[in-house]
Amino acid sequence: MAQAGFAAVVLIGILISIPAGAAPSNPALMATPPQPKWSELAVTQKIVLAPLSDDWDAMENYRQKKWLSIAARFSEMAPEEKRRIQVQMQSWDKLSPEERRTARENFKTASKLPTEKKQQLKQMWEEYSSLPDAEKEKLKQMAEGQITAKPARPAQLPAATPTPPTSSIPVSTDNAIAEAGSKQ
Repeated sequence: MAQAGFAAVVLIGILISIPAGAAPSNPALMATPPQPKWSELAVTQKIVLAPLSDDWDAMENYRQKKWLSIAARFSEMAPEEKRRIQVQMQSWDKLSPEERRTARENFKTASKLPTEKKQQLKQMWEEYSSLPDAEKEKLKQMAEGQITAKPARPAQLPAATPTPPTSSIPVSTDNAIAEAGSKQ
């Protein structure tokens, strides 16, 4: 179940990057000035960004800037959008450091995808999002089965039964022995 949740968080991370078409493909290349440390954030920012508190000071400047801009708009967001943002942060908070590293790598990979591939992913996500919860759960279980299942071994052909070598010398006939002796 954790792997399916992890997959969902990774997919969400990929999809978050899609609408940013005007942004450079690699935000780390942008010169983003240092952002405030966690202890320097306003109380309202800390409340909104609470799930990120443990990682805040180690986060890249451009990521901090992105989250600060989200926190600034948070009070004006629709309740559904607020809920979505909070769920994303909480999901991120629950990931292990290894899962976060993998999610970041997947995000970097996704940001390099061609536009048409990104659109395909976005469409797939929209289709998935519109499914009933029961269907989503079923898909998660199927995905878990694929992840944990061992690959099937290729079928092996039965071993061929070796055939005894044929001899040109008859063994059981008296005439053959006599003929062999007379040739000497």
